[in-house]
Amino acid sequence: MGAVLGTIVAREDTVSHVDQLPLSLLTTATLDWVRAAVPGVPVDERRFRPNLLVRTPPGTPAFVEDKWFGRTARIGDTLRLRFERSSERCVMTNEAQQDLPHSPLVLRAIARAHDMRLDALATVARPGSVRLGDTLELEP
Repeated sequence: MGAVLGTIVAREDTVSHVDQLPLSLLTTATLDWVRAAVPGVPVDERRFRPNLLVRTPPGTPAFVEDKWFGRTARIGDTLRLRFERSSERCVMTNEAQQDLPHSPLVLRAIARAHDMRLDALATVARPGSVRLGDTLELEP
């Protein structure tokens, strides 16, 4: 039996601990696009520091997160997120970390293809728990 990852997502009180908005979500479709755009450069989600990595079905277009802006999504039983916009990326995406080497190609690819933007930033509309395997459902 595998372990279950449980995370509580809630509003912060008085002091913000985020650079832009409380949550960053990145899809595997977009992450796969970055990998294809910089062949030979190791790329995984650590370069972009998302709070949640959303597994998308095969064939999902890159940057699908852009279509979520202005919408609310449900994850799990109670969590509701409101998607606001994407992050403007900086040189930190190029920096070496653990086994990921420094590479300026990562940010250049994002700049050329998507105006330096990557992910979906969200606010918490209703706090709740997130578990590995929960689905993200956009509300109408």
